[in-house]
Amino acid sequence: MRVLHIHSGNMYGGVETLLTTLALHRDLAPDMDAHFALCFEQRLSAELTASGVPVHLLGNVRISRLLTVVRTRRALTKLLRCIPFDLAICHSAWSQALFGPTVRAAEIPLVFWLHGEANGRHWLERWAGKTPPDLALCNSKFTAQTLPNIYPHVRTEVVYCPVTPPERGESSADRAATRAELQTPENAVVIIQVSRMESWKGHALHLEALSLLKDLPGWVCWQVGGAQKPGELEYFAELKKTAIRLGIGDRVHFLGQRSDVPKLLAAANIHCQPNSGPEPFGIAFIEALHARLPVVTTAIGGACEIVDESCGLLVPPGDAEALAASLRRLIEDENLRRSLGASGPLRAQELCDPATQIERLGRLLASVARRPIVNSNVQQEVTG
Repeated sequence: MRVLHIHSGNMYGGVETLLTTLALHRDLAPDMDAHFALCFEQRLSAELTASGVPVHLLGNVRISRLLTVVRTRRALTKLLRCIPFDLAICHSAWSQALFGPTVRAAEIPLVFWLHGEANGRHWLERWAGKTPPDLALCNSKFTAQTLPNIYPHVRTEVVYCPVTPPERGESSADRAATRAELQTPENAVVIIQVSRMESWKGHALHLEALSLLKDLPGWVCWQVGGAQKPGELEYFAELKKTAIRLGIGDRVHFLGQRSDVPKLLAAANIHCQPNSGPEPFGIAFIEALHARLPVVTTAIGGACEIVDESCGLLVPPGDAEALAASLRRLIEDENLRRSLGASGPLRAQELCDPATQIERLGRLLASVARRPIVNSNVQQEVTG
């Protein structure tokens, strides 16, 4: 079964992490020959290429520039003619709107994978809605509830993202080295947030809650994530100013974009991402659970499907005092941190075991594929 994943490729977040994971774990689905068609040659294309999967570059595109849309659609048409794909998956409303009609014209089964909340009001979602897929995959029960806002009559299935556990546990020496690198005392309680620089990820609420803990010694916060859009640069700068204004600038370290997140998680004590808007799923939560960190977040969206009383604490959205109280409780109670953290890996495995989720993905795709199983030896790259 030859599968083409279609995505923009100009950002790096949860969707891109998923695609990289599928590439790295392709041995778990030997009957599923995954190819990737991307518009932008950036970090995602580099990581996929390094993993050894076929990557097809369609060319840079901007919807406001009609010629680029025409050019990339032609590149996809050429690719679909050269390689006999059994189905194609669009990983956003953007790619579904731009390339769904091209897949349909090629008479190839079309799958849409919803990775975020759909309200049906955005012009891209309305445009994507004009090309219903044969199957819609959703990354959580929460997002599945919103899919009818775009596709009210499409078969829907939930597939949790496969998340790779750490290859090995970090040693105490590794942990000490990481803290020394980041000028963090070895005995400090480190609260970490790893997320895109988008306001709905809850950075501002996190800082407000931490400002209520100024009386509590011994904690440090690592904010991990860099700006990827022009608006995020301004937001990033404003967060730094906010930390200083709240009097916690010396205790909150903004680390920017990092490629060593597992190492940072292993050196932390608490994971906190208090979303102001619902997280569609939350790969960052799963990664924190694998790192044996108790997770503190708000009780909205996909987080409610991940975090329970065994592994973390849920607080009401927008409530800085409740968030501060939960953080204070964990900072002061090492036994509670260890107890919740110890349950994390099992919880993460139950939800996002790569073998389980990739096997489920293969079965669902086979149900709509043109040819469910094929012995493929076509590995050529077609570029636009």
